Amino acid sequence: MLPLRQTLSTPDIQLSYLEWNQGKEPLLLLHGMADHALVWSSLGNHLASDYHIIAPDLRGHGESSKPEQGYSFEMAIADLEMLMDTVGFSSAHILSHSWSAKLSTIWARKNPQRFRSLVIVDPIFAWKMSSIFNFTFPFFYRVLPFLQGMGPFASYDIAEAKARTFKQYKDWTPLQQQVFQAGIIEKADGTWVSKFTVAARNGIFEEVMKVPALTVPVTTPTLLIQPEKGVNRFDWQLQPYKKYLKNLQISRVPGNHWAFLTEPEVFNQTVAEFLSKAKSLHN
Repeated sequence: MLPLRQTLSTPDIQLSYLEWNQGKEPLLLLHGMADHALVWSSLGNHLASDYHIIAPDLRGHGESSKPEQGYSFEMAIADLEMLMDTVGFSSAHILSHSWSAKLSTIWARKNPQRFRSLVIVDPIFAWKMSSIFNFTFPFFYRVLPFLQGMGPFASYDIAEAKARTFKQYKDWTPLQQQVFQAGIIEKADGTWVSKFTVAARNGIFEEVMKVPALTVPVTTPTLLIQPEKGVNRFDWQLQPYKKYLKNLQISRVPGNHWAFLTEPEVFNQTVAEFLSKAKSLHN
C-alpha cells in the first residue's frame, strides 16, 4: 500500500506527512536530522495492514515549514501532539531515529500518556553537553557526511555522486535513490540543495547539546535498536538508557546508523515483532 501525502496547516506552520491508513493501531514514525518521512516507506508498507501510520516531515525538513527559529524540543513535541490530535491519536506507538530518538525520550518523560510503546533507533547524545563544545559546531557541520549533503551543488549529477559516498545510500537501492531524490531541490540559480535548512541544522544541534534526554525513570515499554555499525557500539553509551528506561529491550541488527535503509528486511521484522507484543500488552 502506498502512503498518501497530507498536510496539516495552521497559522504558524505547515506539517507535511505520509499516511498509511489501512490498519487501526496508531503508529507515529519520526525521522532523524536532515532526513524526511520517506525514509520509513519500507517499514510503513511492511506494517500498513495492521497499523494506522503517520510519518511527518519534521519542521525544517522535507515538505514542512522551515522557520528561521523554533527548533526546541518543546516546539517539536507541540507540533507532534497537534498532529496526533488532528488524526485522532490520543496515544500511539512511537518510533524515532537518531536526533528524534532523543526528542521522543524527552517526550515520553514529559507526557507518558501519549505513548503505547517507544522504539528508539540508534539514539544520539543522551546527556547534556557542556556549552564549551559549541565552538566545535562548525567542525561538525563540515565533517559529518549527512550534513555534507546539504550543498549547494553545481548540478544534480554532482549532488548524486556525493550522496553515493554516504553510508545511508551505500548500495544505491531503489529505496535509497528515492529517499535521496525526495530530499533535494533545485534553486532558481540552478544549484541543488537539501530541503533541510541551515536554520534547522543550527537550532537542532544547539538544542541536542544543551538538553538531557533522560533524568527520571520512564516505564513505557521501549525497544532500543542497536545497529552493528551504528553510533552506539559500546556499553557505556547504553548506560543512560539501561538506567532510566525501566521496561527496556535492546536488539542488535545488521547495518549502520540508517539500518532501515541499508538492511530494511531485518529492521522491519525486528520492529514488527516488538510492536506486536507491545500491542497485545496495551490491549
